Amino acid sequence: MAALAQWCVRRRLIAVLLWLLAFGGVTAAAAVTGSAYSNDYDVPGTQSGHAAELLQAGFPGMGGDSDTVVWHTTSGTVRAADVEQTMTRTLDKIDDLPGVASVSGPYNGQGAGRISADGHTAYATITFDAPVEHIAAAEAKSVVDTAKAAETDGLQVELGGSAMALTKTSGGHLAEIVGVVVAAVVLFLAFGSLAASLLPIATALVGVGTAYAGIELLGHAMTVADFAPMLGMLIGLGVGIDYALFIVTRHRRGLKRGLSVTEAATNAVATTGRAVVFAGATVCIALLGMLILRLSFLNGVAVAASLTVVLTVAASVTLLPALLSFIGMRALSRRERRRLAEHGPEPELPTGFAARWSAFVERHPKKLGGIAVAVIALLALPTLSLHLGTSDQGNDPKTSTTRKAYDLLADGFGPGVNGPLTLVTRVDGAQDKLALDNLDATLRSTRGVASVTPVTYGPGGGTAHLTVVPESAPQSQETSELVDRLRTEVLPRAEAGTSLDVYVGGVTASYDDFAGVIVGKLPLFVGVVIGLGCLLLLLAFRSIGIPLKAAVMNVAAVAAAFGVVVAIFQWGWGSELLGLGRAGPIEPFLPVIMVSVLFGLSMDYQVFLVSRMYEEWLETGDNRRAVRVGLAETSRVINSAAVIMISVFLAFVLSGDRVIAMFGIALAAAVALDAFVLRTLLVPALMHLLGAANWWLPRRLDRVLPRISIEPPECRAAHERLAAATDAEVADVLAKERQDVRDIPG
Repeated sequence: MAALAQWCVRRRLIAVLLWLLAFGGVTAAAAVTGSAYSNDYDVPGTQSGHAAELLQAGFPGMGGDSDTVVWHTTSGTVRAADVEQTMTRTLDKIDDLPGVASVSGPYNGQGAGRISADGHTAYATITFDAPVEHIAAAEAKSVVDTAKAAETDGLQVELGGSAMALTKTSGGHLAEIVGVVVAAVVLFLAFGSLAASLLPIATALVGVGTAYAGIELLGHAMTVADFAPMLGMLIGLGVGIDYALFIVTRHRRGLKRGLSVTEAATNAVATTGRAVVFAGATVCIALLGMLILRLSFLNGVAVAASLTVVLTVAASVTLLPALLSFIGMRALSRRERRRLAEHGPEPELPTGFAARWSAFVERHPKKLGGIAVAVIALLALPTLSLHLGTSDQGNDPKTSTTRKAYDLLADGFGPGVNGPLTLVTRVDGAQDKLALDNLDATLRSTRGVASVTPVTYGPGGGTAHLTVVPESAPQSQETSELVDRLRTEVLPRAEAGTSLDVYVGGVTASYDDFAGVIVGKLPLFVGVVIGLGCLLLLLAFRSIGIPLKAAVMNVAAVAAAFGVVVAIFQWGWGSELLGLGRAGPIEPFLPVIMVSVLFGLSMDYQVFLVSRMYEEWLETGDNRRAVRVGLAETSRVINSAAVIMISVFLAFVLSGDRVIAMFGIALAAAVALDAFVLRTLLVPALMHLLGAANWWLPRRLDRVLPRISIEPPECRAAHERLAAATDAEVADVLAKERQDVRDIPG
């Protein structure tokens, strides 16, 4: 690390130009190739997966995306001559638009079922030539504009469906701008230097920008969800600014101790830079743990997020030292430079609130530990009612056309029309056809079924499908229960004595299958992620207790963060106020991604906090002193880093995307709890209570484990010699001015 830092400092212009070249090259390549994101929830081997395959093979014309145009009259009915003429002309215009395969309206003989019982609402089905991932936003916008042009004072026209969602306006880059501005303010307050406060942001933006473009290219090689770039940016900005903050803080400390700019930058990368690489590795390991689930949808998310972390870490240990050498002594504020010139080098000792808090925790570990446990347990309680499912356009903001179309359909035709179930089967002979005709009547009498369409046979009669409309909404528990009832009770009886094998597909069935696969593999996934993280901590700190505590703390942070998410998004506490739509289920992939990200981020603070305690423990063998000094010297930078990360994460609520907002709030809650409750309260309290047992490792295990060091011994030794010399020079002054936290009795 020291050699890398020296090269970057000595050839600073080359280092900066290489990063700018990489950023420009990848961005240009992404602009040329375009994006190719895909939200593919299909899981091979499940009932819904089989249904989709059969439907696509037996009915090729149904492969395109299907959307709806809904119109509603406040006075009169949709059968009125003027309304019928207006909407017929509009539907004909839509049918002629590029990308549209067909339009099925309510005004022909087969469309009577598309008019509500009260006659005030009707809808038409638009079928595109291609699936939604291959539909251009401009094509969808043309449909919306054409339909909306038919609106009058008494006629409301709204549109719903996956393609229509492409036209939703997002917050643009407002979320990123707000997050970066808040981070800049916090950094300036922490450093007092404009140049030093801008460097972490510049470093993070270059790393994240390169990764963002790289994720667009990645979408052409594997399945990458459309929210992956935003998720990567959310994670990258948070960890990137934080990693750079830790290195700049160490660099500034070196300057205050009298090191030259080159020496301070090199020392910062060789010491704190190693901790950054270690922390980044834990985040990537946690993210790549999603690969063991073997779900293509999550594989792309894992690789995309890991790519972002890798590039932000690389920028922190290469681009940042080059930029630090450019600004020179301006990394310190004017007051700090003036004090250094007048009084010479001096150690940066923790005083004030950080020192007092550290001593306070040492005096009251049981009480403070109990308070921390109570807070975490209270926030984690809503997690017990977690309901996994996929939010639909009924969870969109009230002002969106997709939400209005959803509500109009639900009011006019029942909530189930927004998420019908599709039953698909192969047909072999007259006996199977007779059984299917009887199945139609059986389904109509099944509890939870609102209506059933007649059986439709594909070309050649080898495949058949029919549509079941539930009485309940697609995301409701009642619809999931109907899916189970059909699969376990109704269909097996209908299939008896025939060669039929009827598969249940549709929105709810697909999401339930997806969630079921994830939940089934979740214990293995969590075990692997926690196990690998604990192994890294075991190797780094030569202790059994440190990894075990870290695992428990991380699980606690995840549980409490999920509690916050459930309260806001599932219970609806403030979701409409935040512009995130009404309450709904939690996305089935959220637990997996959040466990990965939160476990990795939690490890960051664990590493930075405990590494300083471990350093003091190796030097003194005094656990109370080690915990006290470690907390006092790292709490300020950890808290500053947490405030930055929380600000960045919360800013993404402004993105207007429910999934990204869910991630942002969960990450912000987890980081806040981790930094202000767990790492600065519960962890030191427990370490005081456990004493020397914190650092216990069986001798046999100690002999066989490989030795790694977050901070290399030679750097630590040099750092200690410099500190000792500097301390000796100013010992008399310090004795008069302030008390060192290392000398505060517990």
